[in-house]
Amino acid sequence: MERSKITKHIDIAEGKLLVFGGVYSNLQALEKMEAIAQTLGIPAHRTICTGDVVGYCAQPEEVVQKVKSWGIHSIAGNVEIQLREGEEDCGCDFTDGSRCDSFSKQWYPYAQQKLSASSIKWMEDLPDFIQFEFGRHKMLVVHGSYFHTSEFVFKSTPWLNKTLNFNKSETDVILAGHCGLPFNDSQQDKLWLNPGVIGMPANDGTTRVWYMLIDLDKESNLSFSHEHFTYNHKKAADLMQQKGLTPEYAKTLNTGIWDNCEILPLEETKAQAKPLHFN
Repeated sequence: MERSKITKHIDIAEGKLLVFGGVYSNLQALEKMEAIAQTLGIPAHRTICTGDVVGYCAQPEEVVQKVKSWGIHSIAGNVEIQLREGEEDCGCDFTDGSRCDSFSKQWYPYAQQKLSASSIKWMEDLPDFIQFEFGRHKMLVVHGSYFHTSEFVFKSTPWLNKTLNFNKSETDVILAGHCGLPFNDSQQDKLWLNPGVIGMPANDGTTRVWYMLIDLDKESNLSFSHEHFTYNHKKAADLMQQKGLTPEYAKTLNTGIWDNCEILPLEETKAQAKPLHFN
């Protein structure tokens, strides 16, 4: 029997928000993200993760325990859903037989083996969505989309597809993850924001990883900024190699370029190796 979707309602009346996704078992990036939050003075109750805490890198158990001890909000990504259900694959919606599908057959069993019972229990308690009001804005946190946890939604995804999400969820702002690339897209007073991920670079030829800051002005207008940081990516890559994990992903940590563009639409594929810039 399929589990019913769970929405967690939280109260964030005011104050700057920090949003990130895709830790992907990268403890070094997560530690840097927590340090940045502390420097900015953003508490755990105003920090949100869009899911996929576990993934390609070498320290899944350590990452889950760090997220738990930090006490931030998080939803379940497809990886957490698959792990808590005891499934045999990551549920990333990769094409059968693709390189990403082949790679997942290496890192996913490794993560299953390393995670403790308490980490799996934590995943079982994660909601599918987080909903809150931020000023006059109705906000919703999803992983892929409102309809499908593992749906890839990009900047170039037609606005009609995004509109269906806003209409069905009755929200103004959607904070999403899963696709691995930071972007923002808006029409008709609706706003789709993806902070990007911190566990892997954004395929832009740099080792930077991305997150987002969101705030309100005195008139309750929403403002946001795409932010990035560097961290000890070499250590993260070395740990992957020591554990015999996918060398192509370890290489990506050091080069900032994905092994392939199988999941990407044409527009995002053409942007490979071009450093990202946001106004």
